[in-house]
Amino acid sequence: MRADAVQQLRDVHGPDRVLELLPGLFRLPIPLPRNPLRELNAYLIRGRERSLLIDTGFREPACRQALQAGLRAAGAEHDPLDVLLTHIHTDHTGLASEVVRPGGAIYIGRGDYPFTSRAWEEEYWGRIDQRFLQEGFPPEELRITTGTNPARTLGPDLDLPNYQPLEDGDRLTVGEYTLEVIAAPGHTPGQICLWMADQQVLFTADHVLFDITPNITMWPNLPNALGRYLESLTRIGTYPARLALPGHRHTADLAPRIQALLAHHRRRAAETLAIVRREGGLNAYQVASRMTWDIRADSWADFPLNQKWFATGEALAHLEYLVEEGAVVRALDQEGMARYTAQ
Repeated sequence: MRADAVQQLRDVHGPDRVLELLPGLFRLPIPLPRNPLRELNAYLIRGRERSLLIDTGFREPACRQALQAGLRAAGAEHDPLDVLLTHIHTDHTGLASEVVRPGGAIYIGRGDYPFTSRAWEEEYWGRIDQRFLQEGFPPEELRITTGTNPARTLGPDLDLPNYQPLEDGDRLTVGEYTLEVIAAPGHTPGQICLWMADQQVLFTADHVLFDITPNITMWPNLPNALGRYLESLTRIGTYPARLALPGHRHTADLAPRIQALLAHHRRRAAETLAIVRREGGLNAYQVASRMTWDIRADSWADFPLNQKWFATGEALAHLEYLVEEGAVVRALDQEGMARYTAQ
């Protein structure tokens, strides 16, 4: 392992540096304007016949310009290019349909593959909206988020013939490197990590981030997303990674970070349960308003609406987890709104 490259990756803050971490393996920093994540780590592996780009950035000019500049800096501007999407979120997928080269594949985990159909995506958003309304999200606030949520507005073209699903255990060989697919559902239904056993390098995508906590929300096609995330997190901890390559910001040692994330969600679940015990009969929107959040807002009323949407989804994930654990009961009131009480 190149210790100098690893230390550079730990130290990088700005979006202006392309790093060659190993021979032919590059980190391409992609800025995420107006987004609290700030930056995406895209990765490029140059191959002899085809190269592979891992994640892309939003479908917007700043990301497009940075990605093209990164490909030029890595000498891959004209390479035959396949794209691998670690999960369906638009900060990772937005430019996939633009940068994949003729005859190339767009790989994505099996659990996220249905989202590559526009008809399925539209059905999904309809189900999400109905669920959020049932969980107490105000209709007027939901209407505003529909037009401003990047998950709805900055994604790639769908219904293309070159999307190819990846299964747990699949292997891709690019140049000198072989990548094994690890299904890690939780952050999304089809989140995948990639393991390079010979180099002991693990691409953790958004499954493990090192200075921010991955968002875990509810998914109609992934019951108890938080429970599945915790199971996947424990599995990832069994890989002897010398270098973890996350989807955002910096890297660090994998094992202690996994333990910190497990402890974080134990605390969050305990906080959620305490709220429900203290005030039985709340809906998920009300539970979210009482949880603690690391955000610059004086009160729940001051939260940006998109952040309220994400916070409510995270509260729902913890409530679903507590329901499956038998600690909380979900029931519909006479108006069809979900209410939560402690067992």
